[in-house]
Amino acid sequence: MRAPPETVANARHLRGKMSAPEVMLWSRLRTRAAGMPVFRRQHPIGPYVLDFYCAKAQLAIEIDGMSHDLEDRPRRDERRDAWLGTQGVTVHRIAAKEITSRLDEVADGLTRLALALIEAKAPSTALTRGPPPPLRRGG
Repeated sequence: MRAPPETVANARHLRGKMSAPEVMLWSRLRTRAAGMPVFRRQHPIGPYVLDFYCAKAQLAIEIDGMSHDLEDRPRRDERRDAWLGTQGVTVHRIAAKEITSRLDEVADGLTRLALALIEAKAPSTALTRGPPPPLRRGG
């Protein structure tokens, strides 16, 4: 899904202002090894900028610091998550303190989650059982 130009510009700006937990997690998710999910940071989608996004899994990862508990932020997050859900995006929220205290576990868990979602979205490669369909004769 395309994002408006102002959202794209905001995403570019935010890439230079990532929080410490975001930088820590990005250091682990940015590796692009064969067979592993590809993540993007500060990815624009519609009117929003996602902290991290895996397009193949349609997985958004949002890092929630203390500001996510203030004022109307929880309601805004709920509206955002609901909208992303209508776009087929799964949103996974992680407390910033989880990243700072358990970076390896969190990063490995997110990679496993993305792989599971990719697998679930992949078309079945199972062979059908039974005889092949009859050949058509004539033109």
